[in-house]
Amino acid sequence: MSDWLVTQGPAAGRRRPRALSPFREHLRDTFWFAPTAAMVSVLAVWLAAQALDTAIVDALRENGDYESLADLLRFAEDAKTVVNVVASAMMTFIGVVFSISLVAVQMTSGQFTPRVVRLFVRSRITKATFAVFLATFVLSLLVLTSFDTTDDPRKATTLPLVQSALTLCMVALSLLLFVLYVNGTLRLMRISHVIARIATESFRTVAAMPPSASGPDADGLGEPTAWVPYDGRAGVLRDVHIARLVRVARRHGVVLRLVPLIGDFVLPGTPLLAVHGGAAPPMGALRRTTSVGVERTFYQDLGFGLRQLCDIALRALSPAVNDPTTAVQALDRIVQFLAALSRRPLDPAVHRDRDGAVRLVLPVPGWTELVDLGFTEVRGCGAGSPQVSRRLLAGLDDLLLLAPPERREPLLRHRELLRQAVEETAPNATDRAFALRPDRQGIG
Repeated sequence: MSDWLVTQGPAAGRRRPRALSPFREHLRDTFWFAPTAAMVSVLAVWLAAQALDTAIVDALRENGDYESLADLLRFAEDAKTVVNVVASAMMTFIGVVFSISLVAVQMTSGQFTPRVVRLFVRSRITKATFAVFLATFVLSLLVLTSFDTTDDPRKATTLPLVQSALTLCMVALSLLLFVLYVNGTLRLMRISHVIARIATESFRTVAAMPPSASGPDADGLGEPTAWVPYDGRAGVLRDVHIARLVRVARRHGVVLRLVPLIGDFVLPGTPLLAVHGGAAPPMGALRRTTSVGVERTFYQDLGFGLRQLCDIALRALSPAVNDPTTAVQALDRIVQFLAALSRRPLDPAVHRDRDGAVRLVLPVPGWTELVDLGFTEVRGCGAGSPQVSRRLLAGLDDLLLLAPPERREPLLRHRELLRQAVEETAPNATDRAFALRPDRQGIG
């Protein structure tokens, strides 16, 4: 990790995070897992609470304490009314939360970009709220089945005392999570927080990247000795299972090199892996080593964060929205992200086995590609907005100060192209001079 990223990135002072396995990362992109796990867990907790309630009633009956049992029966009647209310109210709460989520997703995807819907899907507070609400509803139904219909304390077999207390605790937790959920949803509907979340996810991707390598590790592999074609359905290459590919390459004594970039659209029959130093491993050994889906993810995809920030800026600069301030906010994060990468090596990432031998090489976007991704479309659409052109010039000037000499060419090229575009858009000399004056706030 470069010194600049360590000192300037959002993860400054922290240890490099351990990358999640692809399976765990894919679970974070699903919405069904957390509620399902919560309902299964609450079933186990209910069984334990029911056993504890039965043990309490048996102990009182053995001691002949029927007066206490009679008091507990009266308490159970009151608790049953409360649990009935909870069971009916939780479904209403679930409907409210679901409605709020749908409205928030619709508004943010229409105003910012459809790709921000993923932030709602990955939101921990949203998943926790749905999970606890559903678990509370299931628990209340289970507790209702435990109430004894007898009025005679000598015939009572079970009284859901612990279960009722547990239900009330779940209700209190549900109310707390509902407040946190509303607060979190309102934050995700504000563009500044959405942009900040995208930037944070992007920096996590950078921090989780392995050290890049050039020279004999990445460039001295020679010509491929075999190719592995992609044999799945067409889609976006979301990620690869690095540990599994390294094991396969070590077992067969070869080096594997991923041909497409993470985030590329792959077609069946096109080259997926280049094999160096031997025959291609069998297709069975390479099964479930790559994940192809319908959309890109932050996991292992260095350019996806820039893509989303550019989409937000382009949507803000469209004639239908005409919100250059939002575009400037997106440019702030684009410049921040490129500044963190300005001194970081962007050579192919090399992964080694336990003996230190190179087994897997993954390509990453180069500096020029990332600069073009961050500035090309925004420059073309924002040349007519002085606020955007001034912020873009200030960002390019900052990057020119930070980037080493060999990385300044694409920055100078975009600066010159922006100057030409502004001169064509603003024929008045005074307007041109104003639009070409760098300003980190755009227009103050």
